[in-house]
Amino acid sequence: MAQCETCGNDYDKAFQVTLAGKTHTYDSFECAIHALAPTCANCGTRIVGHGLENKGTFYCCDHCAEHKGVKGLRDRVN
Repeated sequence: MAQCETCGNDYDKAFQVTLAGKTHTYDSFECAIHALAPTCANCGTRIVGHGLENKGTFYCCDHCAEHKGVKGLRDRVN
């Protein structure tokens, strides 16, 4: 069994994720998301989908980006 890095649970179905050359062990997607998903620079929500990025700063949507003064990012084209 392997121990989850986020919650410490020792679980027989734990899995590993490699990010930027470092391997992490988790017992659930929830724990992996909590540890690895970026957060929106405006509202703080975890960005699980595509999100938006401007100069290394992440936003969950164009509304949050605009709230921080970033112009031109769009959730969709039309």
